[in-house]
Amino acid sequence: MKRLLFLLLSVVFLCTIALASAAPSPQAQSESQAARVVTKVNPKDGLTYVWIPPGKFMMGCSPDDQACDDDEKPAREVIIAKGFWIGQTLVTQAAFKRVTGENPSFFHGNDELPVDKADFGDAHEYCATVGMRLPNESEWEYAARANNPAARYGEPDAIAWYKDNSHERSHEVAQKQPNAWQLYDMLGDLWEWTTDPYKAESDYRVLRGGSWRTSGAGMRVSFRGLDDPERHRNFTGFRCVGEEASAENVVR
Repeated sequence: MKRLLFLLLSVVFLCTIALASAAPSPQAQSESQAARVVTKVNPKDGLTYVWIPPGKFMMGCSPDDQACDDDEKPAREVIIAKGFWIGQTLVTQAAFKRVTGENPSFFHGNDELPVDKADFGDAHEYCATVGMRLPNESEWEYAARANNPAARYGEPDAIAWYKDNSHERSHEVAQKQPNAWQLYDMLGDLWEWTTDPYKAESDYRVLRGGSWRTSGAGMRVSFRGLDDPERHRNFTGFRCVGEEASAENVVR
């Protein structure tokens, strides 16, 4: 009887080791997810767009995040019923000039810098011209999280240009590590316009992502900002989404 029990325990032990060995590491899972990312180039602006699959997530204050503001609470489940394309990077100055023939940016020196000083109307018009639109707030956070419930998808210095490392200016896109869906600069560099009003019947629009002048505490995917849609700021930019998604694709 003791021998049989010993054999059974040995089998269980060996099976446990085999399963642990077979389980992919977090790094391997991330690499596998990145390998499945689908992209396309929009011929109208020359930028790369990433396909974001439908799904659901907890929007708002991340678990154990002690830095959340009141407007990030409470966290709630959001369902993204339809997939959508989103810019792999912020819209660059090169792309903006290609589409509009203009460059309103404060910062210059490289066409791969993100376009800044584009107000909400400028961003909306650009996205419409290239057959796309601005994201709503739920779509933005869903894409930024990329199935990661944490407050950020990496260490701030590795993933973002922000107050502590930006030298008080914007930087070329795609210089920092992307998230699991291969989206760059979802945190830092420039704030990003979304279509949502900050409050009901308010003209102010929600900004997401923080910028080169935002503190490290703001480098969190649930962090929210707001601004007058007619203001042109050197810390605000945007990225577009399309084509399959619409404002009705979000089920709260």
